[in-house]
Amino acid sequence: MSILLSPSRLLAFAQLLVVFVVELVKSAVRVAVAVLSPRPTLNPAVVAVPIALKTDLGIATLANLVTLTPGTTSLHVSEGRDTLYVHVLDSPSAEAVAADIKTTFETLIRRIEG
Repeated sequence: MSILLSPSRLLAFAQLLVVFVVELVKSAVRVAVAVLSPRPTLNPAVVAVPIALKTDLGIATLANLVTLTPGTTSLHVSEGRDTLYVHVLDSPSAEAVAADIKTTFETLIRRIEG
């Protein structure tokens, strides 16, 4: 149990919480602007995000954080548990979406996993 409460994991969890709130606000503003725009120019897409998480809890956490962020929805995890498929309301590019998810959420979840 002491492994679960290690200072580095608690710090990573706190950072993940802050990052999630920031992403939540940014995404909510982007979705609101898109909805209120008289002529929205959205580029919806389904993006395959390669993931390197080790545990089912880590994968579920990532999928839930993505789904809770406005404008994105987790659709499916591949059989090999190495790809998360995400629907995005407005995608600049598949690579940008995947990189954003990996740098904002996955990196911190991996630190929590240990």
